[in-house]
Amino acid sequence: MRVVDVNRILGPVPHDDVPGRDPDGMRAELDRLRIDEAWVVHSHAVYGDPLTVPPVEEDRLPAVPVVVPGPLGTGELPPAPVVRLYPAAHRFSLGDGDGDGDGGAGGGGDDDGARLLRLLGERRTVTLIDWEQLDAAGRRDLSRRTGMPPLVLLGTGYRSLRELADLMARCAHLHVDTSTLCGHRQVEWVAERFGAHRVLFGTGSPLTDDAGPRFLLDHLDLPAADVARIAAGNADRLVREAGRGEAR
Repeated sequence: MRVVDVNRILGPVPHDDVPGRDPDGMRAELDRLRIDEAWVVHSHAVYGDPLTVPPVEEDRLPAVPVVVPGPLGTGELPPAPVVRLYPAAHRFSLGDGDGDGDGGAGGGGDDDGARLLRLLGERRTVTLIDWEQLDAAGRRDLSRRTGMPPLVLLGTGYRSLRELADLMARCAHLHVDTSTLCGHRQVEWVAERFGAHRVLFGTGSPLTDDAGPRFLLDHLDLPAADVARIAAGNADRLVREAGRGEAR
């Protein structure tokens, strides 16, 4: 079974010596856990400046750029099928502004975040956002908009299941990763209630355990076709759809 981890950090992290601090170490970890591919965000982009990220030339580790809107942000939206946003860490709001403009990631005005989301929606860019990077009001705002990109909420955790269920029930563009859905039958509950097509395998490594989600994937009480969708099929499908959105 092909397995794609959509939620992984490559590079050194504060206060810990992790095996995935370089591509060789990351590949060894993926081999150990029988993970075929990992969408990696570089730790420099998470904890430092997204513009200083070293290049990663590795087919097995497709790099996910971190995008920051505004005049001091990362500039034009990169032609990537997947991006990641850190609103709290990089001090910007996704907002609900209705200003006009060219929608570029480097535009001016205080509705930069709203314009960025509209552009991501037009391109159907897969957009990863950690649950804790948004406050409750921000999460509700994302669920109310139209023309949104496919959003994957990462690290939702068991304490957020009630709010997550409300959001997913109201908004078809929302997806969730498995990194912290580690309670008894939590992945099954989400898949059965909202569809396995909205669940993607993710570990959150090295900030959270990777062996647990990988073990859980092999023991899900779901039809084999649904497990395959969660393991890699949904990630592959969203990337293909992002490519078609770009072509438009």
